Amino acid sequence: MEIKEKIRLPRADYPEQVGISSKTISELIEDFRAQNIEVHSIMILREGKVAYETWAAPYSPEYPHMMYSVSKSFTSTAVGFAIAEGLMTLETKLIDIFPEYRPKIKDENLEKLNVHHLLSMQSGKNVSVFSDKAKNHWIKDYFDSAWKFSPGDGHWQYISENQYMLCAMLTRITGMSVVEFLTPRLFEPLGIDVPFWEHDIDGIEAGGWGLYLKTEDLAKFMFCYQQHGMFNGKQVIPEKWTYLAQKQHANNSPFTNVIDSQCGYGYCFWRCGGINGYRADGMFSQFGIVSNDDDIVYVMTAGEINEQKTRDCIWRHFNNLIIENDSEPTPKNKPELGALPDDLEPREHSKFEKSLDGKTIAMQINPILNAAGFPFSMLPIPIVYMSGDRAGNVDNIVFRFDGNTCTMSWDEGDEHNTILCGMDGKARTSPIKLAGMNFTAFSTAAWLDENTLEVHMRPVGGICMRKIKLNFNGHIVTLRPSSQMPMSAMAESLALDVDSFFPPILHKFGLVAFDQLPGIIDAPILGRIK
Repeated sequence: MEIKEKIRLPRADYPEQVGISSKTISELIEDFRAQNIEVHSIMILREGKVAYETWAAPYSPEYPHMMYSVSKSFTSTAVGFAIAEGLMTLETKLIDIFPEYRPKIKDENLEKLNVHHLLSMQSGKNVSVFSDKAKNHWIKDYFDSAWKFSPGDGHWQYISENQYMLCAMLTRITGMSVVEFLTPRLFEPLGIDVPFWEHDIDGIEAGGWGLYLKTEDLAKFMFCYQQHGMFNGKQVIPEKWTYLAQKQHANNSPFTNVIDSQCGYGYCFWRCGGINGYRADGMFSQFGIVSNDDDIVYVMTAGEINEQKTRDCIWRHFNNLIIENDSEPTPKNKPELGALPDDLEPREHSKFEKSLDGKTIAMQINPILNAAGFPFSMLPIPIVYMSGDRAGNVDNIVFRFDGNTCTMSWDEGDEHNTILCGMDGKARTSPIKLAGMNFTAFSTAAWLDENTLEVHMRPVGGICMRKIKLNFNGHIVTLRPSSQMPMSAMAESLALDVDSFFPPILHKFGLVAFDQLPGIIDAPILGRIK
């Protein structure tokens, strides 16, 4: 569904017109490049206008992008609407909404757990990040999970499933999905096309992750918060909630080693360390930042797993964005992100093409991945690992070659897809559907040698490129998957927070486990040409 009336934020003619320095923007972009941070888009607002915007091709304004934990801020906003309308309060108990999960033996922690605790990450529940989201019973999984501490006792732990339970509460109270609830209240007034939000089998949104938005959609949302809920002269988000959500409700400094995660946590918004402001914050460096001092809204999408590295880069330049009285000259050239590299250059075609053309490659199942709940998928792990509908188990791959292009078709779960790949160094676009999600894939292919074909596929709704390398030895095929960003970078980042997944006594075991993760996830898979 699309919003009938398109609402675009007003644009400044150039950044200096609203007191933003093009020179500083250029320095910020160069810093990102120097730090090897893959940025997909940037949008900066001041004085109610878009001062600057840029996308790194193939990402562009019309494609929604994975928001990861930025989704939490939208869940929080839905709760804000519900409270303003008298549908719930901050003191509403989770178990009162789901009385069927009340145990026969009274659980004091469960009797205390309320909306405030869920919003501020003080629930005390210890839901594992490795829990299988392909399961159908997310609510039961939450109630069955162990307690790490008592709700509201001063402890804090970042658990995304807290926001899923808020969505479950809203759905039970209103009889609507959260997307349905937010559409007339938030999406329509802001001119945001009704977005896709990952959900469980019952249609309950993930809450803590899974929302897909365009860059300007996130900018509108953060700008509305900056304006205390006002947008286009109308009160959209309840004013009281815009103050309450950004206010610190939990002291998270004793419970994390990440600098910017120690500055206080609100209702699914983070207080900022580098500036006087707050932010919506998502994995792989998705940010919506509001400065309370400088009338700046900064929004970006990216594919960098070390969010602190990205934030440090932003803070180094943020306070230099403001200039006085249009004192800098209008730039002759607008700073741009440019295109992301795809290292598949045009190469000689293999003689093996004729033998392979139209033949079916039957792939074997990786039993280890299936046992772990992560069957091999053409999509990168960062897209599907928290999905409730993982496709997986790629089979029946077919290539067809036609000069400067080839097509790759495959079966995955109950879905069949075909992508068009440029073999001349230029990516081609194809619609694909995997794990219940629609993507636009930009794809290239090239023969590395006579027996090795490599395919690159970037689903632009996601954060990284999938690389598939196929080696042919007669009828035997060895498929080697990898992603850019590498699985090793993800494992390294997770290992920094090993205590969240393993008790201290198993700390060394946890480090070894994370070290082995890339080899398991990206293990070679065998197949045969029929």
